[in-house]
Amino acid sequence: MNEWTDYLKFLAAVFSVTNPFGVIPVFITLTAGYSKQERHSTARRTSLAFASVMILILLAGDPLLKFFGITVSSFKAGGGIIILLMAISMVHAKVSRVKQTEEEAEDATDKASIAIVPLCTPLLAGPGAMSTVIVYAHQGSSMTHFLLLAGGIIVVTLCIWLCLTSAPFIAKLLGRTGMNVVTRIMGLVLAAIGVEFIAHGFMEMFAGSLH
Repeated sequence: MNEWTDYLKFLAAVFSVTNPFGVIPVFITLTAGYSKQERHSTARRTSLAFASVMILILLAGDPLLKFFGITVSSFKAGGGIIILLMAISMVHAKVSRVKQTEEEAEDATDKASIAIVPLCTPLLAGPGAMSTVIVYAHQGSSMTHFLLLAGGIIVVTLCIWLCLTSAPFIAKLLGRTGMNVVTRIMGLVLAAIGVEFIAHGFMEMFAGSLH
């Protein structure tokens, strides 16, 4: 990753896969009855938790793959499939079961701390986001590379915080239809990224088998 366009692509990928606009209806439902201060506090904790999880994955993802003996090419293909499944659900304006099952959604209403579960994980920092960060992290080894990726994560974190803090206003402004349109557009972007991951993963696996 030597060009700025690669890091902008990473930013777009993480933003699309987390889809903070798609989390707004869930956030509003789970914080029903909260005061404005309590909603803002939950939004802040969710954002901080997301940044912490993603930075941890950025630093520990590659060593974990090596520990389990998983090649990056196979992880690209597998991660691409997960991202593509999420994208298909987003194009249909639905929360992917890869992110959250119906049982988890029902159980979320009983949890005291919704900032960590289910808002941070699995809805925001889910398998798709983790796969994206690990794949991009492996494309460089310099400190600058990791700092730029971390900067992209921080930018997405700020976007998440703004979306959740302004959730009632955004929901009223866009309405369900507007948020569905945004989700579908992000789904299309995510589908292209997922297909690219899958293609590159299989190409690298086939190239490795020929040597």
